[in-house]
Amino acid sequence: MRISSSDPISIEALNKHLTVVTCLILAAFLVIVLRLWFLQVVRGNLYRMQSERNRIHLQDIPPFRGLIFDRHGELLVDNRPSYNVFITPEEIQDREQLLVTLERMLYLDRPAVKKKIEDQIKKYPFRPVLIKKNISREELAVVETNLFNLPGVMIRVNPQRFYLFEKMAAHVIGHMGEIGESELAKGQYPANKRGDLIGKYGVEGKWQEVLSGLRGEEQIEVDAAGRRLKIIDRRTPLPGKNITLTIDRKLQILAEECLKDKKGAIVAMDPNTGEILALASSPAFDPNLFIGGIENEELPKILLDPNHPLQNRAIAGVYPPGSIFKIVVALAGLQEGLLDPKEEVVCNGVYTLGNHQFKCWMWSRGGHGRVGLQRAIIESCDVYFYRLGRRLGVDLIAQYANMCGFGKKTGFELGFEKEGLIPTNQWRLRAKGAPWQPGDTINMSIGQGFVLVTPIQAANLISAIFNGGILYQPGIIKQITDNQEVIFQFQAVPKGQLQVKPEYLDLIKQGLIGVVNEG
Repeated sequence: MRISSSDPISIEALNKHLTVVTCLILAAFLVIVLRLWFLQVVRGNLYRMQSERNRIHLQDIPPFRGLIFDRHGELLVDNRPSYNVFITPEEIQDREQLLVTLERMLYLDRPAVKKKIEDQIKKYPFRPVLIKKNISREELAVVETNLFNLPGVMIRVNPQRFYLFEKMAAHVIGHMGEIGESELAKGQYPANKRGDLIGKYGVEGKWQEVLSGLRGEEQIEVDAAGRRLKIIDRRTPLPGKNITLTIDRKLQILAEECLKDKKGAIVAMDPNTGEILALASSPAFDPNLFIGGIENEELPKILLDPNHPLQNRAIAGVYPPGSIFKIVVALAGLQEGLLDPKEEVVCNGVYTLGNHQFKCWMWSRGGHGRVGLQRAIIESCDVYFYRLGRRLGVDLIAQYANMCGFGKKTGFELGFEKEGLIPTNQWRLRAKGAPWQPGDTINMSIGQGFVLVTPIQAANLISAIFNGGILYQPGIIKQITDNQEVIFQFQAVPKGQLQVKPEYLDLIKQGLIGVVNEG
């Protein structure tokens, strides 16, 4: 049937259809406009930020770590270039052949490197992949010689820690290590990120924030595939601050030579300030071995060594002090009025207590004969101090031992310090479930039995005898400089005082001088 132009019903129906279609078109257009408004206005900032992130790649520039010097300005710890090999996957035509070539040049773990590349290529095919860090000079020479035939391969240079004298003062200087997951989780080092090397021990660890500096950054414009286009902005890294130690390198070397092939520790201290001039612990370790992290084959040997080369025996090793403890007993006897320095004792090599005999180290030669305080110190007569210790008793000896700095930490800056042990009657009851015995006092009088001290505590006591009775906090940092400006200078910190008469200190001092000159 044909619709006539004069048919009013047909025209009205057509108009209704046109109205509906027009409304649908307008509604669709309105939806598009609203969507554009939502994307560009409401979510505009978010998408702009995402676009910027896709366009701009941030690349860290590691800072140079602060240098470490001995007290005379001799360089102990430096930074040297570390050569790291990267490849850009999408610039390589035959990836498998390239990896075979690099495996031969760099002794790579090819399957591990291949997986690393495949993981990254899914996201950023034009972003360089680190395949080996800190290559040797021989490897560097081989790669650089063949670089023209290695498309997609590049070498980047980063600063790396270098310990000039290897094991020397290793327990003072410390070592570096990769930041751990627990340290990252705790936010312990907010300026660092996964993969960073940080100070883990010694001065390197204690003054990590001082030495580390501030990393720089390059903002690099890249395309959607990750190809570098241009550098937009660059923030220059700030180097770390330099540290000068109180250590004297020559004296440190001498101390370590004395400990060669032995287990033990030596501490040399300036008695008038508490500055540590030498602190040696043996066996030691080479901090350079820690730079390679778990990739270094030597590292497990150090960690599993039964001789514990990482232990700083000078501050964390506790030992019976032996004859050094006789100083404590002598000071106690003098100050308490239980010892006349002119009084002489006959040493026939043996001291009898009940049915037990305590021998002097000279017993096989009939003892020392008649000795007063001076000769008893110089010749280290055990019988003299057996008798004196018996008069004093354990608790009085312990009181003076505490006054002399034993049984508590010295406050040494590097941490990990042990307190040692000064026993008392109550301690024996708690620890051993039995009362103190007279024989325990005899052993304690010559620094044996339950008494334990650290080498740094012993050095601190000797220093106090020679400086007039002041126990200083041992210090290891002489100064810190920032761009040649001194921002920290060592100052002596008194921590205690030997509460005895000056003339008694002088008596002990003369005896100790005699030990060196005559003993």
